[in-house]
Amino acid sequence: MAYDVNLYTESELRQVIALDQGMIDLMAETFAQLSQGNVVMPPILSMVIAEHHGEVDVKTAYVPGMDGFALKISPGFFNNPQIGLPSLNGLVVYFAAKTGLIKALFMDNGYLTDIRTAAAGGLAARILAPSVVETAAVIGTGTQARLQAQAAFLERPFAKLLIAGRNPDHAKTCADDLNAHFGGKVDMSITDAETAVRSSQLVITTTPATAPVVKAEWLHPRLHITAMGSDQGEKNEIEPEAIIAADHYICDRFSQVEILGEWRAVLAAGLTPPQTPIELGQIINGKAQARSHDDDVTICDLTGTGAQDTAIGGYAFDLLAKSDLGTVINV
Repeated sequence: MAYDVNLYTESELRQVIALDQGMIDLMAETFAQLSQGNVVMPPILSMVIAEHHGEVDVKTAYVPGMDGFALKISPGFFNNPQIGLPSLNGLVVYFAAKTGLIKALFMDNGYLTDIRTAAAGGLAARILAPSVVETAAVIGTGTQARLQAQAAFLERPFAKLLIAGRNPDHAKTCADDLNAHFGGKVDMSITDAETAVRSSQLVITTTPATAPVVKAEWLHPRLHITAMGSDQGEKNEIEPEAIIAADHYICDRFSQVEILGEWRAVLAAGLTPPQTPIELGQIINGKAQARSHDDDVTICDLTGTGAQDTAIGGYAFDLLAKSDLGTVINV
């Protein structure tokens, strides 16, 4: 029996999905549900293609109460910028929760992943960053560096932004793009990672690094770090000793960070953490508190969850269903 499937392109998705505080609210609701234990979310299917500096992640989750669920396929090939191609692309398949039939294909080239990832970073800033942030920093110069800075600004409007990257030309391009986005309202500077961390109250790491880009000795009171690059077993952005030194370590999903995130690096180093990891959803649900004082040092580890993909997929589908966008395919 044939049925209709809606096909949506990245350009169409960009017309209805944006990085704003409403998207951050959606991620807050998602993490709250995830922490309650009702979400069905299998482990991430992950494959590394080392020969081409690439990786592929497959994520999914069923969130009770939603009409559908998403299956997200997300390749990341980090040599691509050298040949003028984006590092991330992919697609999302959205299924009906009751029947399992495909409702939509989002040919988003990773756009939905970019937005939900940045929104999670904005949520971390909302919950964990000091109440006032004068200087923020991003380590990394790719798409997420730009989006994470934008998301952080929504929650903590900073006056100065420091950008640290391995390639000075890429750092300058990133600074120029963000300067245009902020309309010249933010003082933009390019610096090294150490200066960026030591000089900021809010730092976001956005790299595919396999060796730490943030060291424990750089930590200082009134600092929050969001690390979102470690989503594979070999990745590591934060020195394990920095995790130990922080007042609180917060993550999106503990069962993931102990095999993919910064917590994995702590365990691999044989260190004994003094603190118990806290999930973002626990804080949102009032089950835990992370920052008790502005002088606290907090580190949030975001590995990305299938629940986020289902949440933004359902949100996009509902908005697009009310529009005249998309192409209907009879299958």
